[in-house]
Amino acid sequence: MRRRLWWWMILLAPAAVAASPGMDPALVKRIDGDALAVLRHTDTPGATLAIYRDGQPLYVHAYGLADRERKTPATASTYYEIGSITKQFTVAAILQLQEAGKLDVNAKLATYLPDAPHAKEVTLRQLMSHTSGMPEYLDGPDVEQWAVKPVTFDQIMARIKDKPLDFAPGSRWSYSNSGYVLLGRVIEATSHESYLHYVKTHLLAPAGMTHTYTVDDESRLPGMAKGYRHADGKLEAAPTIHATVGGAAGVLVSTVDDLERWNVALRSGKIIRPADYALMTTPADGSNDYGLGLFVDTLDGQPRIGHTGGSFGFTTSNQYFPRQGIQVIAFTNVGDDPEPGQMLVTATFEAMYPEIAAAARKPAAGEDAAMTAKARKAFAQMQKGNEDPAMFGDKLKAKMASGLSGRLAKQLGPFGEPSSFIFKGRRPDKDKTWNDYVIQFGPGSYLEFGVELDAEGKVVSISLG
Repeated sequence: MRRRLWWWMILLAPAAVAASPGMDPALVKRIDGDALAVLRHTDTPGATLAIYRDGQPLYVHAYGLADRERKTPATASTYYEIGSITKQFTVAAILQLQEAGKLDVNAKLATYLPDAPHAKEVTLRQLMSHTSGMPEYLDGPDVEQWAVKPVTFDQIMARIKDKPLDFAPGSRWSYSNSGYVLLGRVIEATSHESYLHYVKTHLLAPAGMTHTYTVDDESRLPGMAKGYRHADGKLEAAPTIHATVGGAAGVLVSTVDDLERWNVALRSGKIIRPADYALMTTPADGSNDYGLGLFVDTLDGQPRIGHTGGSFGFTTSNQYFPRQGIQVIAFTNVGDDPEPGQMLVTATFEAMYPEIAAAARKPAAGEDAAMTAKARKAFAQMQKGNEDPAMFGDKLKAKMASGLSGRLAKQLGPFGEPSSFIFKGRRPDKDKTWNDYVIQFGPGSYLEFGVELDAEGKVVSISLG
């Protein structure tokens, strides 16, 4: 055990460090310690973590290995796949084209792609805000085998063209990569440029981004991280999504410093008009926390604007906290859920603002200890695969037996043992009363969890997130 711990200390020791001379050494130590805890907990080979204020680096650390087999250390300039962070580039391109009078975001998709699935039903704005109801092209048991090979736009559309919309456009929110593939095609149809040429010419160049590429370029990029994932508890090399599959939904590769150039350029009006940036950062109709290409939510009650990215072998997070004026970016080379990229951002923010974190973790009044004990037991059973079905009500027990138990174990097991179970109050919902909790598993790792019990004390409903 001691030898294993020593190996982790060597593996995850910061490979490169840059910190503002004005940062409190105690704060630096806590940020670093919490980041190491996240990476140990998630068995992540390498990561790069950065904090900026107004484009200036306050703190940049690289941890562990960009390539485990070659023993290549991660550095501040390591390249990572950024996955769905690509989506804000796609939205910026659409808004630029609207500013140029070449399209209207409120127009139906059919105006630009008349033969696309559901083109007469959905608008460009609904595609950008994930409120279109467009079915997902990356669903299905064959997705991994299919996604690593070159495909055409028509082949992507063939995966969804015969499927109905998931819901009436604009009525609710559901994440859809398909909408962004369609938006990429709209960019090409209205600009008469390829998607990648448009992005390079009209977005990357004005932002001064000289270290942003695509997954097609990975083999020639010096310092490109290798992606990993866990299968049956073991770390293995992950496949790479093909550029034609990721496209406008998630094709880009970048460094933390280059992405910060984008963040500054986007907010400052260099890429799109301030009014359009405001549009990106305003929750859309049908959504509580998503604008156009950006999540607009909170962490510990503090406003947060940004996006995460995930691929087969990478998770990343790019988050701006306007009240504090800081940007936190975390890139990792593990593609698992829970996402170490987002956990690093959360842990870093809470290390910087411990009073805010402490206030957010404060339990609500009126906790029922017996209820909390049942909630803890229910959660533990779900992590293990429902070893005690008698504690659930009949309807929920039937769902568990029909496959829900296995799905929950797969989803919740990787979080590990909870370190705290925090009561956050009771929530009435029609004929139910939910008991809500925030479960903490370690630095940066939290999960919202709610349960409802019947008169016999059996768990009849659960909620996650």
